[in-house]
Amino acid sequence: MTDFAKLKSRLLADPETKAEYDAQAPEFEIARELIAARVRAGLTQAELATRMQTTQSTIARMESGRTLPSMRTLARYAEATGGRTVVRLEEATP
Repeated sequence: MTDFAKLKSRLLADPETKAEYDAQAPEFEIARELIAARVRAGLTQAELATRMQTTQSTIARMESGRTLPSMRTLARYAEATGGRTVVRLEEATP
């Protein structure tokens, strides 16, 4: 196991830390999708920012998972990367 994996496992053994980690999962899932779309499009953050008429730091914040972009911003991001925005609500698993 890598050092990161060991650290993550040790930290998530604490119920309070695990609850906070789980609470932030949706934000990080969105961040992973954004990064994947940009990489598929072969764009840097700066190039994407130019296409979206924003700044590289704005793109970095969205991709960090610390902020939730609006639906309008997600649509602009998708268009700039040659994709489309899809929203799906799924039944929770027990």
